[in-house]
Amino acid sequence: MMVGGLFASLGMILASLATSIIHIYICTGVITGLGLALNFQPSLIMLNRYFSERRPLANGLSAAGSPVALCCLSPLGQVLQYHYGWRGGFLILGGLLLNCCACGALMRPLVGPKKPQDKELQAVGEAEKKPQLKKKLLDFSVFKDRGFLIYAIAASIMVLGLFVPPVFVVSYAKEMGNEDTKSALLLTILGFVDIFARPTCGLIAGMKWVRPRCVYLFSFAILFNGITDVISSQATDYPGLVVFCIFFGLSYGMVGALQFEVLMAIVGTKKFSSRLLDATHNYMYVFLLAGCEVILASIVICMGNFLCIKKKPDEPEANLENGAPAEMEKLNSLLETDGGDHERAQPAGVSGGSVEAKEGAEKNGGLGNPETAL
Repeated sequence: MMVGGLFASLGMILASLATSIIHIYICTGVITGLGLALNFQPSLIMLNRYFSERRPLANGLSAAGSPVALCCLSPLGQVLQYHYGWRGGFLILGGLLLNCCACGALMRPLVGPKKPQDKELQAVGEAEKKPQLKKKLLDFSVFKDRGFLIYAIAASIMVLGLFVPPVFVVSYAKEMGNEDTKSALLLTILGFVDIFARPTCGLIAGMKWVRPRCVYLFSFAILFNGITDVISSQATDYPGLVVFCIFFGLSYGMVGALQFEVLMAIVGTKKFSSRLLDATHNYMYVFLLAGCEVILASIVICMGNFLCIKKKPDEPEANLENGAPAEMEKLNSLLETDGGDHERAQPAGVSGGSVEAKEGAEKNGGLGNPETAL
């Protein structure tokens, strides 16, 4: 976690020195994202190792940090941008992310490090025992668990729409004609309700008669969230969006407090531990593996786009549409020229009525000789 905090802070600090949008993508998306990922998984594992009976409440309290940030970051971002600009805002956020290092320092193992004598005695005892099967680096045995498969399918469908409303609710309010500050207040309302919803739901999930049925409570939370989204689509004014944010914050907090509790209840904490770190006792290999995975992802997306996605040829309809204005201008100029020549070709003293009489005679089968028509 401490190294992850350094990565997250470094990404924000480098983003403050960016000269293009690509630099910001790399710094905040790759470097900061990798650092936050290194913070998230260890904190989840250690939390569930520290707590057993009170684990739902612990998950709810820890998950409450997300809505606190949701409440604070929106107005904080506006204040930082107004006073310090976007570069200063990134720099200050990088300093705030250094607190992840302090949080990582508080993650202490349940059993202290053993003395050298204890390690020798343990090695002798393990040599006398029968050899045990080693853990695999990639444990696919979880896919044999029906409960995990059901959870994975449901969670994959859930995330398709779970994070959409918080992303678009501000733009939705602006489209209705509300001010930027007033629209950003919706996220603060949502996060404020979420702060109290997560610990409360964790406390309820920890009850004796509720905890064995925690999966059904999680299902109700997802259903509640989906119904809230469907009803909110009919909101036509700002008060309607405020009511939506209140109920969405409540349902969103229930989902956030229960999703990891249900997952841990199905799979267990041992499936989330790092086999590579347990085998090597060296964090260098962990970061090498993580870096190789990120580099592989960049190569896949680059080569896949270059080799598999061909440039579409220009459609003829598009070419016609692009060339149509020029051709119409030429045609209009030709018509104007023909009209002017026709007027100049009319002999002096010939009235418009005689010409019309000539045309009428030709249509009625008369002679087409100009002299006869005149």
